[in-house]
Amino acid sequence: MLAVPVSAGAAFSVESPVAAYSAAELAPTALAPSVLAPSALPPSASNGAFVELTPEVAARLDTAIQQVMREADVPGVMVSLSAPGKGTYVRSFGVADKATGAPMNPDLYMRIGSVTKTFTVTALLELVDQGKVGLDDTIDKYVDGVPNGDEITLRQLAGMRSGLFNYSADEGFYKAFTSDPDRPFTPQELLDYSFKHPVNFQPGAEFEYCNTNLILLGLVVEQEGGLPLNEYIQQNVIEPAGLRHTLFPVGAEFPSPHAHGYTNQTASGKVEDSTDWNPSWGWAAGAMISQLDDLHRWARILATGTLLTPETQAQRLITPPTTIPGAGYGLGIFNVQGWIGHNGSLPGYESLVVYMPEARATMIVMLNTDILHDGVEPSTLFGKAITQIVSPDHVYNLPVSPTPKT
Repeated sequence: MLAVPVSAGAAFSVESPVAAYSAAELAPTALAPSVLAPSALPPSASNGAFVELTPEVAARLDTAIQQVMREADVPGVMVSLSAPGKGTYVRSFGVADKATGAPMNPDLYMRIGSVTKTFTVTALLELVDQGKVGLDDTIDKYVDGVPNGDEITLRQLAGMRSGLFNYSADEGFYKAFTSDPDRPFTPQELLDYSFKHPVNFQPGAEFEYCNTNLILLGLVVEQEGGLPLNEYIQQNVIEPAGLRHTLFPVGAEFPSPHAHGYTNQTASGKVEDSTDWNPSWGWAAGAMISQLDDLHRWARILATGTLLTPETQAQRLITPPTTIPGAGYGLGIFNVQGWIGHNGSLPGYESLVVYMPEARATMIVMLNTDILHDGVEPSTLFGKAITQIVSPDHVYNLPVSPTPKT
């Protein structure tokens, strides 16, 4: 995948590699409801796939989360868990700003990386429902100059089966980004980094996670939706979903209060504060910003298809196997051991936004570093540690890729 924004550890996020820095404070900051009494829903509303979030379970979660923080040197993390009849767990640990020691808390804005893909593909699928685009249309109908453009369908782009080269794996892109992470990139510049390379395989032949696919889909949404992508998503996805603290920035803007992010995706390889870096290089694949409560709401909307017709949502949730054991990938959405959603990573931030239909359970993890630990995304480490406790029959895990791509 890549050095600056694509990692070998978690095949589905926009980005990131490894290093370590000083350990974070681990005292939990008290927050929104920690462990609430189970809801009034009858026990039948949820089954044994997800445990009751009792005080004893909460204590185990606190310990497991703090252990991952220590081992992976994560500055700060916030976690939200819930299921009908099982209760709610919301916690944050560590610091949002290493310089001041300001505590992490669940009201902070965070960059969400590849979770952006779920919004872009939802926008595309809304256009499918409106009859403005077809999933089996080829991309050359909308964008000129795409290698194999007369064969690659929108479905293959959304499902990561196009064969196009990932622009964020291009050495020229890496050099341009790390030498000036504040610079803006246009969608066409990103495509140019990709299109100078030969295709990796014929359309539909394989699965390969690729940010180039989403840049193309973003252009389709703009063309057929009649608005800039950020405005279309705001009006047709964010607002209908009732998300009040989610946005698609056009530059480096970052609402306050927000957590500082820390990365080693730098020209020197040293850890830097990446909070105000321009995320335009991720655009439709990874530029968005959100907050814990909004993502908790979005996870359910995404997995249940509230904004789409049942027919289109059913197509979205067809998740053929990938190169990752136990993981399938559909249309801008994955299924990892029964958890449906997406992860996200870009310099300084990671997120995990998933929903398990079997138990109607939601899990959100947000943290302020993307530095790998032993080749694995820290969001994956948290997801695994948490689900080993709350859903032992459905443990979230994205194993390290045996042959990382650079």
